[in-house]
Amino acid sequence: GEPDEVVQNRGLQLVSDDSALIAALDEAVAAMPEVVEKIKSGKPQAAGAIIGAVMKATRGQADAARVRELLMERL
Repeated sequence: GEPDEVVQNRGLQLVSDDSALIAALDEAVAAMPEVVEKIKSGKPQAAGAIIGAVMKATRGQADAARVRELLMERL
């Protein structure tokens, strides 16, 4: 089939709806307070753990760049 059709039929589209991403992000932040502290203390690379948790919660369909933006805005 057409690429758009395959993406739709297999549920492979990115989740970029901010409300859905924020919900998953809030859960990940609540579950990893030690990672949040690392980020706040100047280690932004620690955000990968939280982004990974959001990706897992959305079955790999989250827009990782948008998740990073939202995370940095919230912290």
